[in-house]
Amino acid sequence: MSETTVQGGGFSLVGILTVILFVLKVLEIGVVATWSWWWVFSPIWISILLFLVFILLVVIIAAISAAFDK
Repeated sequence: MSETTVQGGGFSLVGILTVILFVLKVLEIGVVATWSWWWVFSPIWISILLFLVFILLVVIIAAISAAFDK
């Protein structure tokens, strides 16, 4: 009998983009050197914000659906 091992891990697109922007900011390369740190880390907070908006939409749709079921 054979065993199958599935390994996860690695970087996500958000992680890779954040690392690239961080390196460009620290090394003062290109226009990124003039950016605020808020924008350098924006892939992280924008993805969190999008996730929270998605959750909020799911809750609103569930509440509306529950209201029509009565």
